[in-house]
Amino acid sequence: MAQYTPPLRDMQFVLHELLNVVDELKQLPAHADVDADTINAVLEEGGKFASQVIAPLNQIGDQEGCKLDKATHEVTTAKGFKEAYLQYVEGGWPALSCDPAFGGQGLPHVVNQCMYEMMNSANQAWTMYPGLSHGAYEALHAHGTDEQKKLYLPKLTSGQWTGTMCLTEPHCGTDLGLLRTKAEPQADGTYKITGNKIFISAGEHDMSENIVHLVLARLPDAPQGSKGISLFVVPKYNVTPEGKIGSRNGIYCGGLEHKMGIHGNATAQMVLDGAVGTLVGEPNKGLAAMFVMMNAARLGVGMQGLGLTEVAYQNAVAYAKDRIQMRSLSGVKAADKPADPIIVHPDVRKMLLTARAYAEGGRALSIWTTLLLDKELSSEDEDERKDAADLVALLTPIVKAFLTDNAWISTSHCMQVFGGHGYIAEWGMEQFVRDARINMIYEGTNTIQSLDLLGRKVLADNGAKLKKFGKIVRDFVEEEGTNEAMQEFVNPLAELGEKVTKLTTEIGMKAFQNPDEVGAAAVDYLRVCGHLVFGYFWARMAKIALAKVDGGDPFYKAKLHTARFYFAKLLPETATLIRTARAGAKPMMDVEESLF
Repeated sequence: MAQYTPPLRDMQFVLHELLNVVDELKQLPAHADVDADTINAVLEEGGKFASQVIAPLNQIGDQEGCKLDKATHEVTTAKGFKEAYLQYVEGGWPALSCDPAFGGQGLPHVVNQCMYEMMNSANQAWTMYPGLSHGAYEALHAHGTDEQKKLYLPKLTSGQWTGTMCLTEPHCGTDLGLLRTKAEPQADGTYKITGNKIFISAGEHDMSENIVHLVLARLPDAPQGSKGISLFVVPKYNVTPEGKIGSRNGIYCGGLEHKMGIHGNATAQMVLDGAVGTLVGEPNKGLAAMFVMMNAARLGVGMQGLGLTEVAYQNAVAYAKDRIQMRSLSGVKAADKPADPIIVHPDVRKMLLTARAYAEGGRALSIWTTLLLDKELSSEDEDERKDAADLVALLTPIVKAFLTDNAWISTSHCMQVFGGHGYIAEWGMEQFVRDARINMIYEGTNTIQSLDLLGRKVLADNGAKLKKFGKIVRDFVEEEGTNEAMQEFVNPLAELGEKVTKLTTEIGMKAFQNPDEVGAAAVDYLRVCGHLVFGYFWARMAKIALAKVDGGDPFYKAKLHTARFYFAKLLPETATLIRTARAGAKPMMDVEESLF
């Protein structure tokens, strides 16, 4: 069975040495009292929960899956899942970054994000249950009525109730403008909702006493397309005005999907048969309200990719140090053994360092993005809130797509390190690969994220958001311009920054003539931008490591080696990506349909 050790040392490095989060948070009145000791203590305890409580359940959940009683429509989760969730609730973990007005602890989102990385490493399928609840909390907190907040937020904050998002229907996934679920207004101000939803993660389970579904549906007079979508809160059990559990509502699980991975999470087909719901936000403006939840989920899926990258790396390293096969090409390394450990072989090291570089780069990016989110939500300076919001908007598709693409690469590499044993279930590596693959698909496929980045976040405002990040990169490059020790990092970073500017302009000009040029370049473009962001953070991390490497702590020596590997072996991928992005739409779109 796979093992997991929370990467607390690297988290503390990113939080306190790279980003100085305590100083940053002191500028935000809501978090001015948070100190490093508090953050470290919370994450240490969170790491114990992840590694000791839910990690041992990961393989059990994969093997047992979830079971549906078709007569009652009730779903039973895998052995130990429910008990672990009760322990999670008793520990106060659901309330970590929630509003104190509803029983939350009010800690910054950046702490919660680190907690979720660890839980995703330990057990992604289990973590999806509370993860979706947090998204439902965010949507209701931002757009719910006072009555809805009073009824639902305290129970979601405590974890007593869980939440879901019900978007997808059998005939439409990303194109929500096609959805058919209907909402009929009632005399008492409620709505009766009828339709079918599929692929609803955590849609039905036995871990909490009620499930709060956020459902997209159409009103009778709604305009066609995405402009006619409204959002409704539809609980599994109706809720009395006093906040008590009432009668069973008309929303139930009609089937469970049999999936490639994340078997421990109930991916449900949900049937709404006159289910009672209440409107969230304004009529026909549901997509804007749901995007609060969707954006939170996209950052959360990035954390799933990061978590799997980290745990796969840890297990592959341990195996590579122990497994002996052949001799080193440069001479015997373990003379007391009949063969050398496979970690002596260059390609094994390349696979391991790829996973390590993507894990540590992803951790820096995700923590910084969440720190920006804290500023967007809590800063008293309007300009700072605006700048933070722009950067979060720019980075969200990168966090979702780049981190999950990298997780697919990394988990595959780490399984490869195990050779034939990687293919065998008992080691746990093949589960990481299967679980990682879904993260590139749901919450908007990575192609959708790429179109969002290039079309909405870059070209739509003539590159204003991208320029804000570009300035951050340029300022750092100029600061280190005369530092000889940093040239191996800042020179390729500066060069890539210039190439991204030129590529963006070129694609924008071509898109005026043919919008398909955006679709043809978007996936390659996002990956190039992902490397620009990673390159920036790896250069900054290298600077810190260079200043401390002579102090004797092997952590900084390892960090410096990983930075050099990233710039030498991973960043150069951008040359190919830029070339293929520039190749444009013609090689695909000139092919007649009949020739496929």
